Amino acid sequence: MTSLAVSDHQAETATPAKVIQPVWVRIVHWTNAFAMILMIMSGWQIYNASPLFGFTFSRSITLGGWLGGALLWHFAAMWLLMVNGLVYLALGFATGRFRKKLLPITPGGVIADTKAALTFKLSHDDLSKYNSVQKLLYAGIITVGVVIVLSGLSMWKPVQLHWLVSLFGGYDIARYVHFTCMALIVAFLVIHVALALLVPKSLRAMIIGR
Repeated sequence: MTSLAVSDHQAETATPAKVIQPVWVRIVHWTNAFAMILMIMSGWQIYNASPLFGFTFSRSITLGGWLGGALLWHFAAMWLLMVNGLVYLALGFATGRFRKKLLPITPGGVIADTKAALTFKLSHDDLSKYNSVQKLLYAGIITVGVVIVLSGLSMWKPVQLHWLVSLFGGYDIARYVHFTCMALIVAFLVIHVALALLVPKSLRAMIIGR
């Protein structure tokens, strides 16, 4: 009876699991992932209609079936991505998450953590804190996200947003910038998924928050 009472007391007084990812972060994260996949697959179909390079993407990984269909998917996902992105940026600044999670970023810290990662010595014990490599990658992908939206808008409305097209150096250069940003996002997603598989508790935290 005594041991049972002690066990019950320990269960009642146990420290609750720490919240790693708040609800709003998880919502915008998965919404962003869904919208981004739609954008990438439909974007590949749009690319196939007028390739920039000497290759095209397999129809098995594209969305829309043809140029018109791909554009409809792309624009629909674009609005979802833009609204979700604005919510993420607004809450990220308002809650101080960006300042706490992404700063400071120092060259020394990035070099040290990169070496640790390459030698499999990088600790993942505290998921509430990002290492320097994570800070650099997340800050970088946010910047890439802003650029891909701006370059996409300049391609969508080149006459109305002629000043934005000019900032990119012209419509054709905006296409190359847009494609480059897409490639960087795909590379980030591959690394992001690989790390989530290597550290499963980070994926669990993004699903249940703890």
